[in-house]
Amino acid sequence: MQDHKTEAINALPLLKDRPVRELVVVSGKGGTGKTSLVASLAATSTETVLADCDVDAADLHLVMHPSTYQTESFSGGNRAVIQSERCTGCGKCEELCRFDAISWSGPGNGRAAITLEVDPIACEGCGVCMHFCEAKAIDFKPAVNGRWFLSETRCGPMVHAELGIAEENSGKLVSLIRKEATELAKRKGYDKVLIDGSPGVGCPVIASITGADLALIVTEPTLSGMHDVERVFALTHHFQTPTVLCVNKWDLNPAITQEIEAVAERQGVRSIGRIRYDRAVTDAQIQKMSIVEHQEFGVAKDVRDICEKVWEML
Repeated sequence: MQDHKTEAINALPLLKDRPVRELVVVSGKGGTGKTSLVASLAATSTETVLADCDVDAADLHLVMHPSTYQTESFSGGNRAVIQSERCTGCGKCEELCRFDAISWSGPGNGRAAITLEVDPIACEGCGVCMHFCEAKAIDFKPAVNGRWFLSETRCGPMVHAELGIAEENSGKLVSLIRKEATELAKRKGYDKVLIDGSPGVGCPVIASITGADLALIVTEPTLSGMHDVERVFALTHHFQTPTVLCVNKWDLNPAITQEIEAVAERQGVRSIGRIRYDRAVTDAQIQKMSIVEHQEFGVAKDVRDICEKVWEML
């Protein structure tokens, strides 16, 4: 669905001569403060398009409070559907399906007392059943796996999405979000895209960091945090993405913080700051604000210093 605002933006020419630089914020696990830092980065920048690529558990919208003006469906693959009126009940599809997605639960017709049916959640979209169905009773249609949105926030335009329940192909959706964010930046004449990446090191994270100009890793001072950040270092190194590090809630365990920063130094990753633990961050989130919008000193000073360094590097 598009409104008049979308049509006006799409009519703008792409400014191909002006490079759009991408900053992606990632973490080895969820809950490290990645999205909170992204919100502050957005609040301290101008001419920036936001992209929430944590599509499996998107929550940047909770802080940015976007006003959506365009909604589109996302299809990351196909799914089999058996047309019961054409099914002969031969059972070939059920025999060949390796995902136990086909069962004898369809209604009868003039040729079979009971027909077969596809479980849409279990179907992996391989297409084997359709290929071997002699009655041509199986359709292979695009599956709607989720939705993506174009919105406006107080800090600029935002591209974000949500996957449906139990849906997959989040890597494809992340790639789509990044593409749309970059094109939107070019149309508006902006020079930056700020990406809230997925946690971990899986497919959505790879889709988030590939080709980015700078990756900022957020971690916490725990043994699992140190282990996870090493995996992210290996990933960004593999894709040759310039990387920097910050440790959130560093004062909860200064010793582990020093160990993590030492690991980063050995990996050639620069540590650009530490963020102290402060309940003011939670208070800001409750009010749908970033910490740098909520207050000026304390933890907000830590975050603002990191934001300034990151934007200077980009």
